[in-house]
Amino acid sequence: MTAGLVTFLTMAYIIFVQPAVLSGQMFGKPTGMDFGAVMVATCLSSALFSIMMGLYARYPVALAPGMGENFFFVFSAIPAAAAAGYAEPWRVALGIVCLSGCLFLVLSLAGIRENIFEAISPSMKHSIAVGIGLFIAFIGFQNAGLIQKDPGTAVKLNHVFESPDLIVFFTGFIVASVLTARRARGAILIGIAASTLVALALKVGLPALMPAAADSPIVRDSMLMKQFAVARTVVSSPPPLSPTFMKLDVIHAFTPRMMPFIIIFLYMALFDTMGTLIGIGEQAGLIRDNKLVRARHAFTTDAASSLVGSLLGTSTVTAYIESGAGIQYGGRTGLTAVTTGLLFLAAPVFSPLIAMVGSYPPITAPALVLVGVMMISNVARVQWDDPTEAIPAFLIIMGIPLSYSISDGLALGFISYPIIKAFSGRGRDVKWLMYLLSAVLLAYYIFVRSGM
Repeated sequence: MTAGLVTFLTMAYIIFVQPAVLSGQMFGKPTGMDFGAVMVATCLSSALFSIMMGLYARYPVALAPGMGENFFFVFSAIPAAAAAGYAEPWRVALGIVCLSGCLFLVLSLAGIRENIFEAISPSMKHSIAVGIGLFIAFIGFQNAGLIQKDPGTAVKLNHVFESPDLIVFFTGFIVASVLTARRARGAILIGIAASTLVALALKVGLPALMPAAADSPIVRDSMLMKQFAVARTVVSSPPPLSPTFMKLDVIHAFTPRMMPFIIIFLYMALFDTMGTLIGIGEQAGLIRDNKLVRARHAFTTDAASSLVGSLLGTSTVTAYIESGAGIQYGGRTGLTAVTTGLLFLAAPVFSPLIAMVGSYPPITAPALVLVGVMMISNVARVQWDDPTEAIPAFLIIMGIPLSYSISDGLALGFISYPIIKAFSGRGRDVKWLMYLLSAVLLAYYIFVRSGM
């Protein structure tokens, strides 16, 4: 049970980050999704399927909405649905998640997931994680106020390090970084707690103790003074789930314009799950004779989580690599995941505290940067000595953050990969499914996106 607590502490940052991302509160651009409802949906889906993973698959692996998929949801799926003219694009995006979950469930039950997984080369898979990691970290720096827009160079460094926003960010970032380096449990969550305490001290203390400093332009115009809302209580009744529960729009999601997003969500979920379960399986001794034991049980649980998560009102739910912290602590059975799930189930009663943390982006920005650090480690696994692998991988890695769109970055790599392989005389190295995906994406950009 202690291992389950360790896993929970390691991944509990998602309780704060997920509603801030999906509601748009993190970016100052409301998506239409209710913060409290998303938080409850996040906790419920994490709880239900962590428990299911523990009881059905008997894995010490916890689940929660995936980092990367949530940004794809907000920055790609919702804008695409809005561009298509749908009045409530977030509902269409939830429908896309639901349909991708249905496909994943069918593939898992049919046992043909290996064929789809093998269609994408290992270098491409690793480059997706790297690109998303860079994107997430970049957004974290922007949310902290460390990186700002500039008309001449697009972006620039904020040199006003005495800004309250940067003080809050650097406090959480340094605390979390040091604890991560020292392999402390729950490093990211402790970093968020440190940022929160500093934010509270500055918000309450500056006007009371240093009125002149509080009235300076640097402080007065900061996000701290404009956005940070101090909670009046720590515990309360959980927010209602009704604003997002069963609000998905499957009919409009099942259209030609939205099809590429269903496929990409499917691939992202497939890659995340396989990579996580293989990595965790090695650590927990679940791989025998080069096969993952009870793999179908684990994949079925993961696929069902995305389906049910979309009904509750959250983006793709997937197995978490942070489960390795609990395994390292000694968790080897499903009891670890069940314990983590029960802790997620209790989290919504702390909704005032969660809303306070989510209202102020510099508090959660360190989590985004450090998750980016974890994801970028995959760059070492790209086959850089093979140009036919390296060039498409590089296009994905750079395309995602520079286009500020996961889908556009993926498209650069997915479209170019079979073309480069074919004209290099190595067309047989590419699976037919990759040719199909490349053709679908190319047609989408030529005939659909160009007309938007």
